[in-house]
Amino acid sequence: MQSNTAAWGRIVRMTRGSARPIESIQWQPAERLGQLSMDAHLRPWLIGNGLLTERLKTACGERFSLRLVDQWTGLLSASHRSVLRTEDSAGLFRDVEMCCGSNVWVFGQTIVPDSTLNLHPWLAELGDAALGETLNLLSGVERSSYEYAWLPTEEAVTARALRDAEIKPAGLWARRARISLRGTPLLTQELFLPSMGRV
Repeated sequence: MQSNTAAWGRIVRMTRGSARPIESIQWQPAERLGQLSMDAHLRPWLIGNGLLTERLKTACGERFSLRLVDQWTGLLSASHRSVLRTEDSAGLFRDVEMCCGSNVWVFGQTIVPDSTLNLHPWLAELGDAALGETLNLLSGVERSSYEYAWLPTEEAVTARALRDAEIKPAGLWARRARISLRGTPLLTQELFLPSMGRV
């Protein structure tokens, strides 16, 4: 399928560094999360219910902000295509940061296959708006159960999340979910940074 993503929105076409998606990462369902070792303060954020942006606003108050970091056309990896259940070869990648003051708490990445973007071109025009809050206002939206994984710094999305970090941890905990927007798929991934919960 030919990529039409370059027609949409604020897109930069380029290769994003040397890191690549690691196909061997094992994403775990929620029922396995209790068996995984992680910081106690992080677990409630990973498994909590409700919109993440709303929970962050409650914790951070007026210091909360969400900003668009980057948006570009990229190739979908085999793992992307598998979880999205799409045959598209490319799509729109949208990176955002959710911050409390100057601290980045969460790095979010949305992946929108070309076929989804063709039917919903407004997804490329969100700017600094929160995707979850926007989708919450629409009908015909379904979200899968979250899956969880520890993503090493060699993973492409982790490298992007830590690009400005002075001290880089070995990896970050993340969760992902497949969203069906009126029958078309997109993928959201949220990575929780070491400053999570710190004001």
